[in-house]
Amino acid sequence: MTVYILIFFAALFVSLAGTPLVRQSAVHLGVVDLPSARKVHASPMPLLGGAAVYLGFVLALLLFRDVLALPGHLEQLGGILGGATIVALFGFWDDSRGKRMRPLVKLVGQLLAVTVLIASGIRVEFLHYTIPNLLITVLWVVGITNALNFLDNMDGLSSGIAAVAAAFFFLLATTNGQILVASLSAALLGATLGFLRYNLTLRPGNQASIFLGDTGALFLGFVLAAVGIKLRFENVDIVTWMIPVLVLGLPIFDMTLVTISRLRRGLSPFTAGKDHVSHRLVALGLTPREAVLTLYLVAVVFGLCSLFLLKASIPEGYFTGGVVALCSLAGLVWLEKAR
Repeated sequence: MTVYILIFFAALFVSLAGTPLVRQSAVHLGVVDLPSARKVHASPMPLLGGAAVYLGFVLALLLFRDVLALPGHLEQLGGILGGATIVALFGFWDDSRGKRMRPLVKLVGQLLAVTVLIASGIRVEFLHYTIPNLLITVLWVVGITNALNFLDNMDGLSSGIAAVAAAFFFLLATTNGQILVASLSAALLGATLGFLRYNLTLRPGNQASIFLGDTGALFLGFVLAAVGIKLRFENVDIVTWMIPVLVLGLPIFDMTLVTISRLRRGLSPFTAGKDHVSHRLVALGLTPREAVLTLYLVAVVFGLCSLFLLKASIPEGYFTGGVVALCSLAGLVWLEKAR
């Protein structure tokens, strides 16, 4: 446990110290997010906050890489860091271009990153056939990567939800003695909390001083997707596959809501708009800060359900999954009608 604490604080320190430096660099380079009708900020905001999260995560893991020097761990760590670096670079490219990159170009970068991940030995394995496992791996990683990017629409939202997910992944991993997953989760939790110091303000009237940008949102989504695949359980059965799905239930819910809503209106799912779950909560009367904190609570509820599945029997597991699915469907219908 001591090494996990050290990894956490190393990532936290680098992120805390690095975010102001990254903010100055973003302003100097002109990598800022300009206000528009579909955005909630009223003044230009520096991007590239994700660079500080990336540095905190990577440096903390490299600093304690000797702890991860178990058979196969360094190769898989290299695959995760390599893939995460690829999506972060594509995100940086998009941020520096004023977010004008075509979705197809981002998809190419994500597929390249998934290829690196699979080549390192990280893939879904709960099916008995190679090709379906590979297809599910690609769909899962690309889907979660974009879900965190979709969720990055209010101060502290995407990074905060990533911190909640990392915390639950850490609890699940330490329960099963998974050193690599626990280390990755501890590093991600520290890096995101360090960034939240500048991205989430709890005082009325204050706002964030820097955004994640696609650099950070895509990076967070990719790492969480990879950690979800790496998570293993002693009692592997047809229930435990739901655990990472529940941990990341909120980003999945938001992406599903937005995709269905936009397709119903004849729009591309990748069209930018103020139709995410956070925007809808604000439209229902919450302040942006209240909406973000409410979604933190929802993410915690999803995470608690995943902890229950860890020891649940098959009937209990599927009953719980069914209840969560029905509640999510009801919430989706309600929010879409309320819109």
